[in-house]
Amino acid sequence: MTELTPASAPAGGWVEPVDTPLAPAEPPAPAAPLPGRPSLAVTAGMPVRPTPALDADDVAALLIGQSRSFSRSDVSRLSGVSVIGARKFWHALGFPDVSSRDRPYTEADLRALRRMATLVRAEVLDEDTALGLTRAFARTADRLAAWQVHLLAESLSARADAAGASASEWFPDDADAPDAGMPSVAPALRRLAGEDGSEDALDGAGVQDEATAQATARLLIDLADELEPMLVYAWRRHLNDALSRLLSDASPGRHSAGVVRCVGFADLVGFTTMVGQLTERELAHVVQRFESIASDVVTAHGGRVVKTVGDEVLFSTMAPAPGAAIALDLVDAIAEDSALRSVRVGVAYGSVVSRLGDVFGQTVNTAARLTPMAHPGHVLVDGALAKALASQPGFTLTPMRRRTLRGVGTVTPHTLVRSGSSATRGRHS
Repeated sequence: MTELTPASAPAGGWVEPVDTPLAPAEPPAPAAPLPGRPSLAVTAGMPVRPTPALDADDVAALLIGQSRSFSRSDVSRLSGVSVIGARKFWHALGFPDVSSRDRPYTEADLRALRRMATLVRAEVLDEDTALGLTRAFARTADRLAAWQVHLLAESLSARADAAGASASEWFPDDADAPDAGMPSVAPALRRLAGEDGSEDALDGAGVQDEATAQATARLLIDLADELEPMLVYAWRRHLNDALSRLLSDASPGRHSAGVVRCVGFADLVGFTTMVGQLTERELAHVVQRFESIASDVVTAHGGRVVKTVGDEVLFSTMAPAPGAAIALDLVDAIAEDSALRSVRVGVAYGSVVSRLGDVFGQTVNTAARLTPMAHPGHVLVDGALAKALASQPGFTLTPMRRRTLRGVGTVTPHTLVRSGSSATRGRHS
C-alpha cells in the first residue's frame, strides 16, 4: 500500500492505487440535537429545565453530525490511503496519533481525507502541497475556534454578571421579539446567574467553570450553522485580497527588489505592569480592545494585520503613506481609549519575504528594533521610509542621531508626526 501520491508515482507516496473511482463525497448530514438535550434555540421562550451535561461525544454528534465509529485502519481502507499517509494528513490537521483499538474518526473525517486524496490522485496537487494546504486550514481554524470559544465564554460570563438578579431584563423570553427564531441565550444566562435555582453561578474572577463551559458549548453548537457561511465568505474575500497582492507584486514595473512592504510594529506601553495589576477578565478586555482598535485602524487604510501577540501587533501595507498613517492613527486611537495606555510604533520600508501568511526579513527586523526605541505615544521610522515619505504631504520627519541596531546595522531613525495641515486622522487611506 502506498501513501497519497498518484498511482503512477513511486512507492512511498500518499494514495493507494484503486481500480474504481471513489464515490464522490456527500455533504454532511445536518446535525440534530440529541434526545434529552434541547438546544438553546429549542428552549427559547420556554421554562428552563435542567439538561444533561454535554460531553465530547455529544459535541461531535451535534457539530459534525456523526458519531465516532471508525478506527485508523477503517479510514485507511475506505479512503484508499495508507495508514502512514493518513497519519500525515491527521498530523497536518493537528490531530494526535491514536492506537489501533481507538475509534476516533467520523464520516466527516473520511470525506475530508478522500477529498484531499482525490486532488493528489488527479495530480492537481502534489503531496507536500496538499499537506501544506491542510496544515494552513488547520492552524487557522484551530486559532479561530479557540478565539471564538473564549470570546463567547467571556461574553456569557460578563452578561450573567451584568444581569445580576434579573437576566430577564437583558434577554426576556418573548416570542414576539426581533430575531425570535434565532438561538436565545436567556436560559443559559439564567443558569449562569443562578436564577433557575442552580448553584453554579460564576464567581467574581470570571472563571470559566462548568456552567460557563456548558452554556458556551450549547450556544456555539446552535450558532454553528449561522456562522459557517461567514467563514467561507471571509475566506473568499481574503483570498481575493491575497491574489490581488500577488498579481500586483508580479506586474511589470514593480520593484526589482521583489516584494516590498511598509511594515510596522505597535507595542502597548506598560503591559507587563498591567499583567500584575489587573484581573484575568480585565486583562482580557485590555488585549481585546487593543486588537480591536488596531484591526480597525489598519484595515481602514487598506493595510493588513499580519499577526497579534498579546501586547503587540504587526501590520503591513503595500505603499509607504498608508503605513505611516496607520502608525499615527494607532497612537491617537489608543490615547483616546480609557481602557488603554499609550502605544509606541516602529515602521520600516523595504523588501520582505512573505511566507505562510507572515513576513520576514531585514525590513521586519528593523521595524522591530525601532519600536522599543520610540517614546510612548511616538512613532519612529527608518531612513528608507523617511525618504519615501519626503514627497508625501501631511507628514513631518525629524532625523535623529545614527544608531546601531542589533542584527540590523547602522540606521538613522526619524520621528514621524503629522504636519500642521493634516491633523485629521485617516487622510492617507
